[in-house]
Amino acid sequence: MPEAGYKENILRKEKGIFMSNVRRVYVEKKPAFAVKAKELQAEIKSYLGISSVTGVRELIRYDIENISEETYKKALVTVFSEPPVDTVFEETFELGNAKTFSVEYLPGQFDQRADSAEQCVKLLNEEEEPVIRTATTYVIEGEVTEEQLEAIKHHCINPVDSRETGLEKPETLVQDFEEPADVASFDGFQTMQEAELKELYSSLNLAMTFKDFLHIQKYFKNEEHRDPSVTEIRVLDTYWSDHCRHTTFSTELKDVKFDDGFYKKPIEETYNDYLNTFKNLYEGRSDKFVCLMDIALLAMKRLKKEGKLQDQEESDEINACSIVVPVEVDGQTEEWLVNFKNETHNHPTEIEPFGGAATCLGGAIRDPLSGRTYVYQAMRVTGAADPTVSVKDTLPGKLPQKKIVREAAHGYSSYGNQIGLATGYVKEVYHPDYVAKRMEIGAVMGAAPRRAVQRLTSDPGDIIILLGGRTGRDGIGGATGSSKAHNTQSTSVCGAEVQKGNAPTERKIQRLFRREEVAHIIKKCNDFGAGGVSVAIGELADGLRINLDKVPKKYAGLDGTELAISESQERMAVVVAPEDVQTFLGYAAEENLEAVEVAVVTEDPRLVLEWRGKEIVNLSRAFLDTNGAHQETNVEVEMPEEKENYFKKIAAPKVAEAVAANDMKAAWMTELADLNVCSQKGLVEMFDGSIGVNSVYMPFGGKYQLTETQSMVAKLPVAKGDCDTVTMMSYGFDPYLSSWSPYHGSVYAVLESLSRIVTAGGDYKKVRFTFQEYFRRMSEDPKRWSQPFAALLGAYNAQIGFGLPSIGGKDSMSGTFNDIDVPPTLVSFAVDIAKEKDIITPELKAVGDQLVLFTIKKDEFDLPDYAQVMKLYDTIHALIQAGVIVSAYALDGKGLVAAVSKMAFGNKLGVTVNEDVSKETLFAPGFGNIVAEVPAEKVAEVKAAFDAAGLAGYEALVGWVNEEESFIYGDMRISMEEALHAWTATLEKVFPTRATENKDEVKTGLYKADNIYVCKNKVAKPTVFIPVFPGTNCEYDSADAFERAGANTIVKVFKNMNANDIRESVDEFVKAIEQSQIIMFPGGFSAGDEPEGSAKFFATVFRNEKIKESVMKLLNERDGLALGICNGFQALIKLGLVPYGEIVNQTEDSPTLTMNEIGRHVSTMVYTKVVTNKSPWLRKAVLDQIYAIPASHGEGRFVASKEWIEKLFKNGQVATQYVNLNGEPTMDDRYNPNGSYYAIEGITSPDGRVLGKMAHSERIGENIAKNIYAKQDQKIFESGVEYFK
Repeated sequence: MPEAGYKENILRKEKGIFMSNVRRVYVEKKPAFAVKAKELQAEIKSYLGISSVTGVRELIRYDIENISEETYKKALVTVFSEPPVDTVFEETFELGNAKTFSVEYLPGQFDQRADSAEQCVKLLNEEEEPVIRTATTYVIEGEVTEEQLEAIKHHCINPVDSRETGLEKPETLVQDFEEPADVASFDGFQTMQEAELKELYSSLNLAMTFKDFLHIQKYFKNEEHRDPSVTEIRVLDTYWSDHCRHTTFSTELKDVKFDDGFYKKPIEETYNDYLNTFKNLYEGRSDKFVCLMDIALLAMKRLKKEGKLQDQEESDEINACSIVVPVEVDGQTEEWLVNFKNETHNHPTEIEPFGGAATCLGGAIRDPLSGRTYVYQAMRVTGAADPTVSVKDTLPGKLPQKKIVREAAHGYSSYGNQIGLATGYVKEVYHPDYVAKRMEIGAVMGAAPRRAVQRLTSDPGDIIILLGGRTGRDGIGGATGSSKAHNTQSTSVCGAEVQKGNAPTERKIQRLFRREEVAHIIKKCNDFGAGGVSVAIGELADGLRINLDKVPKKYAGLDGTELAISESQERMAVVVAPEDVQTFLGYAAEENLEAVEVAVVTEDPRLVLEWRGKEIVNLSRAFLDTNGAHQETNVEVEMPEEKENYFKKIAAPKVAEAVAANDMKAAWMTELADLNVCSQKGLVEMFDGSIGVNSVYMPFGGKYQLTETQSMVAKLPVAKGDCDTVTMMSYGFDPYLSSWSPYHGSVYAVLESLSRIVTAGGDYKKVRFTFQEYFRRMSEDPKRWSQPFAALLGAYNAQIGFGLPSIGGKDSMSGTFNDIDVPPTLVSFAVDIAKEKDIITPELKAVGDQLVLFTIKKDEFDLPDYAQVMKLYDTIHALIQAGVIVSAYALDGKGLVAAVSKMAFGNKLGVTVNEDVSKETLFAPGFGNIVAEVPAEKVAEVKAAFDAAGLAGYEALVGWVNEEESFIYGDMRISMEEALHAWTATLEKVFPTRATENKDEVKTGLYKADNIYVCKNKVAKPTVFIPVFPGTNCEYDSADAFERAGANTIVKVFKNMNANDIRESVDEFVKAIEQSQIIMFPGGFSAGDEPEGSAKFFATVFRNEKIKESVMKLLNERDGLALGICNGFQALIKLGLVPYGEIVNQTEDSPTLTMNEIGRHVSTMVYTKVVTNKSPWLRKAVLDQIYAIPASHGEGRFVASKEWIEKLFKNGQVATQYVNLNGEPTMDDRYNPNGSYYAIEGITSPDGRVLGKMAHSERIGENIAKNIYAKQDQKIFESGVEYFK
């Protein structure tokens, strides 16, 4: 600071006005682009009912310290703001008469925006160590009372992760953390009397029972002869929590009593069958007892003994369900491991929906990932109460359902989209009792060549490396928190129990583990989830010495206990032999990952944790393994009411009323509008469904993309080569059926998941299951245990009945809030392996085709006749393989109407249902039944096949595909548009699909160039440089597309752990550019998934003088090319490479890309048209041809001034436009999903050699997006390669 300024500061300090060293910047979107502010204003008006608000402004507030004037000036217009769309206010802004408040994250919560900004500012000058904090400032204009302002604050601030912050600027951002005290011991613990011990127990708020606490006292008194440390008690509480050790599931069930009732016979028979199996399998063993866990596992153990589980991978590591699959890669057979896993995060998502749902997916990914398989597809199944109700109906102590469902969807999708994981299927199930606690399930598929994975033991002397993120206070107590029932008070103090996800770090771990040379030196691995270091490292070997001083921290001030149990995410514990340590650390550095040696495996079977040179935990493995005191209970099994039989009635009351009144049109329309039938497209589109180029289905198919699929199908993620193996996954569950009878609910959950595999073309005989159990909190009352007991018996019965095992599962036993319990929930996930050619898609294909309904046989207790179902599904499978069945749909609890309507929507083909079809068939539950589309000339083949299989009578013609675009039943007629309106309107206000009603077509014509730029510097095989930054996730797909087109690729990770890394990376990038002819900027989220994030890493690094010079040389002296897709297009436009053709600073009137008009991520197939032939990149594309290309982005809205747009069209720089099905460029947001000006999707530099476009032309391949109807390959990569030849 200059001398004069320094003196002035001293004077001001004496007067009590101190000048802060912190600079403050407010950044606000210009009115045309202020999507979030407009959205909030609409919410305040419609949802909170405050109509006096005349305007809302939303400003991002950056507080910045330790930054030089020069760096600050640069960062102002590149990192903190974007001149075309933002207004910047330094220090203060004009408020007028409006009211304002600011919101910041609680200390210790991960702030992605601040983190990205710090990293980007460091790229401008690697010598500086800037500190940045961010907040969001809201400005509310209009007459607002204090009470109304409080309601608005309440809507904007979730106290679990955020707080209101004052407007005064802090003196410094550098936080001083107090030195933590040494870890204390509980003095006198071993000799305490029971009453005193009980008092201590109550004061600690533990998840364990008092019985466990007495068990601990006995151990310390008799074996250790000392008092335990605070850390030891906390570690044991975590180790033995229900979450980690399935305490409820492992409670011994002593006396089982069945109530009387019609359904007693089959339920009791199943239990007796289980007891017989128990006796046969465990003969001569005294360590086994009847418990929920055993019922969950015993069918699998029995089927395994019978030789029906040959494909399971045998291993001590339990990272995920794992099967061994022979696959053909380029004609050679290889063994692959296929992993699948379901994870639930109900408690965290209930209290902090964004972080809770994000880490649900993060946790699901890390299980197979720790098993060294690459996770390539995810499914999300959630449970909620009605989100369309008014905010006034919110229970005290709860967030409104609408807020929970939207924020959770945003959290899960943000994480998956950033890490680059295709979400193949998304479904939210609605039931009023999920208001007790939301259900949030993520299920994932992973795979790897078997040769890459070693399953070895941890031997004394082996080293354990901690890899990935740093440790903070997030998630301290998550395991114990989600093992407790909750009430109105407890939810306000759980903040520290919620973790925040950091997707870019998890992506780096995925990249590292996908390398075979890395996976091969990992002996064993565990992910960090519940229980932190103590469990993640603690489970890797019997004897361990862990040094907590080596655990990397996010900030100072953490004590030994916090370091031991913090659940900070995105970390892995890896066991390697001593001689491989340096090699492994080197690999981690290449991927820009922090890795540290933290523990060593010892001979002595004890868990020892050291902190500050002292042992704060020293426990025997034998004691840890007791899993606490043995718990016991009795069970009284309640029976379903026969007269309430769910199968015999129409589930939706309003539909039943319309049917009773014989108003079939009202019944049909009401059915389509039912919460559990209606369209969830606005929700599903938030999740990237196409990344990775493995997705055989898009979630919605047909020409209009309106037929929802019932399962997800993906190609195996083979890094190099061709392979025709696909994996399939589906789910089954109906909360209304389960609430009537948990036993039937589980049987049919298994059957439903199976039927949805069959309709996609899968073979039921190869299916493996994994279950998700979610029940109310158990107590001493034997009746409380009835639901999970009956449900697991039902699942046991179905597994034995089909001869198909469930080889995994996850239980969550705390679905209680005050006196409300979640519905008894057992979700079945079915996984199958098939070939690409087996797969069919569910949308109706052609007018005149017949609709055939296949029905399952049931016994007098409404249970499936398993032998008949298996024969039925075998026959259907053979008919699909023979091409007789061209599309199929599995019925659920809603009957035939819902199924045929959804099949019809995709191509807008009408359906006539025969008059002799009963109203029960139309609307009552049809679990297990399948409706299929069969060309008229092949109907006889169906009949012949059924007769031959002895299934005559279980197939019936129920209708046909008509040419009228209407649904017809007797004299009832509903037009396609009426039906679609009923189906799409229900959730439109919760998950919008439209931001505008504008449907204007854009008349801009085509540009035909006389000559296209010709390359003078020819090369036989061009080299493409693909840079990877934190958040990049399309580099595999992009490199693959170029390699298939005949180019070499150089893929380099930009390392920025410290100043030296940055300097080295700049030099490496320069070298790579010098060796290349093409630069490709891949897609992703460079600087995080947040509105200010787009492409900042790219743009900041490529402005570096050395890199800038080498890029311009490639373009100007070597005739090179550049391509940017999605986030890469954002990089090109921010750098100026399009539309200017050189690296320049953006000005206020530069064209740019900003947030989609709808204010969320959009993943869909867009129809685009090539409208210029000026660019070498488009040589092989057909001018005026419509292509269907996957789009997946949150900010892809192209905006520019009228002058710029005219200039771009005149010069032939507009490459591609969004078009409707007639090929007309349009502002209709069903086709132009981000609201781009003049429907512009891609533009070029003046001579066409630099192309930037939003939609992912690299995501093309054989049998990809099979349910989409248009040409997909624009031949961009081939054109780029050929240009050099």
